[in-house]
Amino acid sequence: MNLKMTETKRKKSETFESLLRRFNKRMMQSGKLLQAKKVRFLEKEPNKNLAKKLALRRLKIKAQKEYLKKIGKELEE
Repeated sequence: MNLKMTETKRKKSETFESLLRRFNKRMMQSGKLLQAKKVRFLEKEPNKNLAKKLALRRLKIKAQKEYLKKIGKELEE
């Protein structure tokens, strides 16, 4: 990932709007804005061991609820 900053210096007698327009144009051309949007909602791949552990926990809880329901001691929500 390219972390170099886009630098835009104000020219003499340049308005703020003009400076902002030049800065936005450079940002679009550099592709940094597009890269930031792509990475914004990127989620890491889940750890396989953690996923297995969570799946086993869900199965255990499900089995326990089924057992309690079978013997008639299930708590009603």
